[in-house]
Amino acid sequence: MATQVKRVTINDIRAMKQTGEKITVLTAYDYSTAKIIDNCNIPIILVGDSLGMVVLGYENALPVTMDIMIHHCKAVVRGATHALIVGDMPFMTYHVSVEDALRNAARFIQEAGVQAVKLEGGVVVEEKIKRIVDCGIPVMGHIGMTPQSINQFGGHLVQGKKLEAAQKLMDDAKAVEQAGAFSVVLECIPLRLAALITQNINIPTISIGAGPACDGQVLVTNDMLGLSDFSPKHSKQYAKLTDIMTQAVNAYRDDVKAGVFPTKENSFIIDNDVLEQVKAKLH
Repeated sequence: MATQVKRVTINDIRAMKQTGEKITVLTAYDYSTAKIIDNCNIPIILVGDSLGMVVLGYENALPVTMDIMIHHCKAVVRGATHALIVGDMPFMTYHVSVEDALRNAARFIQEAGVQAVKLEGGVVVEEKIKRIVDCGIPVMGHIGMTPQSINQFGGHLVQGKKLEAAQKLMDDAKAVEQAGAFSVVLECIPLRLAALITQNINIPTISIGAGPACDGQVLVTNDMLGLSDFSPKHSKQYAKLTDIMTQAVNAYRDDVKAGVFPTKENSFIIDNDVLEQVKAKLH
């Protein structure tokens, strides 16, 4: 009998902060990518609404719906049996009311099979986080440059540089912790402010453009593999798959045009007598 793989839990993630073990997080949006990431022992896979840009080609994440998220989350869940999988709650699926937030968070758990959900915002969503957690659904918070507020921010801009904004981020982090979130993403926050937040809350902080002092790091997998149109300042390209894929596609096109693919080795055979009988019936 195959050994049952133990899935990472929120208690495991909390323990990593206490022991000082850095937490690695990557995004995935499909079965194959999730399987690869899971086999590399990445403890958290985030099915981010960033799929709106890197998978679906939208300008931003705002057009992503619950049905789109659930579709992709299901694929990731099928590919990853070890990692804790977090589903990103899309724009306006938790903003209007607590009831909306609970209903949509439940869909992620029941329909998609993820183990946690992520909400953007701090003080403004504190009550919603608390109610979702009270219902038994783990929540990852997200403060700083929250992409669903891109129109309000006026673009992807670093947050927390001035005193009032910095204090607001500290208040947001404490509110997310107080509400019961098991971790919080800090996006595009000055590194020393992110370090101060990390030192002053008891839940793990996950940086995306918030410096090295956070308890963990998250990258958009398409960015780090060189599959996106550009590489953000906060990211690092560990491969350039666009170039590799382009070379492969060009080589395939050239082989087909030259008649060197497929060969007999890529083809299937039929018994001669069967073929002869088919030929005979043509006359």
